[in-house]
Amino acid sequence: MEYFVKENSIVREIWGKSDTILFIFAGASAEFALNRAVDWLFYTGRLPQDPLDRLFSTVSYARKIVFSTQDEAVKAIENINKIHGSVESSRGRNIPDWAYRDVLFMLIDYSIRSYEALERPLSLLEKHEIFDVFYRVGHRMQIKDLPESFEQFVLMRKNHLEQHLHYGEFSKALYKQYRQHLGWFRYRLLIETQILITPKKVRQLMAFRRLSLLHPGIMVYKMSRNLKLDWILKSLLLPSAYQKEIRSLNHVPARS
Repeated sequence: MEYFVKENSIVREIWGKSDTILFIFAGASAEFALNRAVDWLFYTGRLPQDPLDRLFSTVSYARKIVFSTQDEAVKAIENINKIHGSVESSRGRNIPDWAYRDVLFMLIDYSIRSYEALERPLSLLEKHEIFDVFYRVGHRMQIKDLPESFEQFVLMRKNHLEQHLHYGEFSKALYKQYRQHLGWFRYRLLIETQILITPKKVRQLMAFRRLSLLHPGIMVYKMSRNLKLDWILKSLLLPSAYQKEIRSLNHVPARS
């Protein structure tokens, strides 16, 4: 049976752990708020109305691709295209090609940043592997002008960060929703996570400080995982309504 992502891939390890996935979407939630195409998220209404529900909906699609057979992954990608096509048809406008690339670039970059923050530095070969998986997703989605290599991605990612991010009224509105749905304490945790893993340009636009208060806490969290106590911390830090969904994110394959 042929899988879209090899069973011993670092991508499966990254997307098979709830903590790395939550870090990925903490970072992405900052960039979504700053992206110049964020009006598309407000057009559908799902993200501003319920950011956490939208998070787990997006996660389910990404994980379906990462852990599915080749045929099933292709069907999931085609379904994503249909959803986007329906939204574009309803609005009478096309989502910009650069906006599609931005989302793909986020998945690549935050997969790397989140794993390295919580686990260990990735080798260049592993980074190439992460890029290759999401390049194939973008190619199947027919996204135009994709980078052909990880090195080219790094350059394009830097340019996209400079050109496509802007702090405006949509940014304020989305962060207001984050706080409303998370509550003060969990909202502060989101901000500290974003400070920890987002690129310099994002931190500048959000007026974040340079260092996160989570830096010393990461070592404590790693120790709690070794003692199998990390779920106690997650229970304290994450909304109870989503505990079941968060548990279901853990799907770590054995690596050869």
